Amino acid sequence: MTDFFSVSFGIQAVCLVLMVGLSFLWSQWLTKRVSHEQSVWLGEPVHEGLLLPFCALIFCFVLKIVFQALHQPIDLILMALPLLVFTVAVRLIARVLLFVAPNSPLMRALEKVSFGVSGLICFLWVTNLLPDFLNELESIHLSFGKSQMNLRALLEGLASMVFVLIFSLWLSAAIERQLIAPTVQDLSMRKVLSNLLRSALLVLGVLVTASTLGVDLTALSVLGGALGVGLGFGLQKLAANYVSGFVILLERSIRIGDYVKVDNFEGEITDIKTRFTLIRSYSGRESIVPNELLISQPIENYSLEDPQVMFSTVIALDFKSDETLVRDVLMQAALSCERVLTDPAPSVLLQSFEEGALRFKLNFWINDPEAGQQNILSDVNFAVLQAVRKANLQIPMPQRQLFWASGQEGGPVPSRS
Repeated sequence: MTDFFSVSFGIQAVCLVLMVGLSFLWSQWLTKRVSHEQSVWLGEPVHEGLLLPFCALIFCFVLKIVFQALHQPIDLILMALPLLVFTVAVRLIARVLLFVAPNSPLMRALEKVSFGVSGLICFLWVTNLLPDFLNELESIHLSFGKSQMNLRALLEGLASMVFVLIFSLWLSAAIERQLIAPTVQDLSMRKVLSNLLRSALLVLGVLVTASTLGVDLTALSVLGGALGVGLGFGLQKLAANYVSGFVILLERSIRIGDYVKVDNFEGEITDIKTRFTLIRSYSGRESIVPNELLISQPIENYSLEDPQVMFSTVIALDFKSDETLVRDVLMQAALSCERVLTDPAPSVLLQSFEEGALRFKLNFWINDPEAGQQNILSDVNFAVLQAVRKANLQIPMPQRQLFWASGQEGGPVPSRS
């Protein structure tokens, strides 16, 4: 209480308030002039970004240096510095999680956990219980085989691992959006570069954190050998799917947005994961196709360099029909549909002579198979039916001749239907 009513304490408090106000004005000025969409530093409102607490932390360090140079007390500043450090750490975790996965429930849960842990540490520090708490953690020893570690070192190692992983995710997401997205136009290549970058940074972060914890990294070579044997025997399909996923992304034989047909399922490729590919049909159904199938079996891709696709429909007409009139009627019926191309033009073939009918085959072309196939076949069939009826062309009805035995004179009497 004596320090609270002292002049030096008041001067420090006023300087800290001015420091926070200056940081707020600086952050607000930048927010208005710089696009803060998908940004870790800036946010709307200002206090949701990382820039405000980070600027306040920098100004607080400057205040400490100035007060030390003037030989003034810095007890309140020393209390504010750790609080600002915790605030920066919490805002960094929250903004990075929101930046990497904005709609993930797991990320929201991790954000709440980080707020709770940081709040507990701040409470213990302000109440001067943090040293005793850390000493109690050091007194608890855990055994991992032949090595021992106290609980404090383990928790600090886990915390450093979390920060390294979060920093790796942030760095990979920033590189993806600032460098890869503007320069790489192909979605598939962008996807594979992003996956490789994120995986490399995460592995590097884990190795760095493990080395800080004192883990012998040479043991990872044994683990890697065992993992390779496991992949070779027990995880063949899983490994094949992962390798196939990278092959698909690198070869770009199929790409995100292509309209394909896989095992009688047609749809648009919405995403290519490292293990499977998502295909969504126009009916709303989604098919999860393992990447190995896309490599090992034929795939019909309707979105390649030449999008022109030919379709056919068949109609049977009476033997008395004029073949020249039939050809003109069927071709005009196909051309009346908007999606049917005029070049190449539709063609009509006399396919076969059926019992009681002539079978004609109408071929036509489209250049947008991704817009659907059954719908264009239906439109052409409707147009053909209307044109045939309008031209008075007869579609023969099936006929069958029946005989039955009779005991009356005259023998069997034929019946025709």
